[in-house]
Amino acid sequence: MAVDPQQIAAEFFQKAYVCQMEGDLDAAIKFYSQSIAAFPTAEAYTFRGWTYSFKGDLQRAIQECHKAIETDPAFGNPYNDIGAYLIELDRWEEAIPWLEKATVAPRYEARCFPHFNLGRVYEHKHDWKKAKECYARARDANLEYRAAWMALKRLAAMWN
Repeated sequence: MAVDPQQIAAEFFQKAYVCQMEGDLDAAIKFYSQSIAAFPTAEAYTFRGWTYSFKGDLQRAIQECHKAIETDPAFGNPYNDIGAYLIELDRWEEAIPWLEKATVAPRYEARCFPHFNLGRVYEHKHDWKKAKECYARARDANLEYRAAWMALKRLAAMWN
């Protein structure tokens, strides 16, 4: 019986995710690395980067996202993650093109996040109109995304 590298990678990915959610970040990184060794995917690189971000290593997290984009440029998560990490590094302006790419990535289900993060950037820049537009897009992309509703209410209160 032939060994399916994609199946092995998926099994390691699942183990990594469980470890990550349980807070065992070193084990998560080990299992994500084994997943990548078996069959590299944009998801595994992105999630390994996310794990590095939990450890406070945002530069390494960004590097992992670049590897994810090289593996699958259509996958939207790493674009948003790079933008979010740049915001955390106080590199607001650099985040914009990454977040914009995330909003149009062909393979991305959570478009509310890059729109929301763009809203954060524009709010930081005191561009209230653009911030409001971005927060509204985040809300419209996911009507249950409470953070977008709260941001819109906060901006509305500022104008009253």
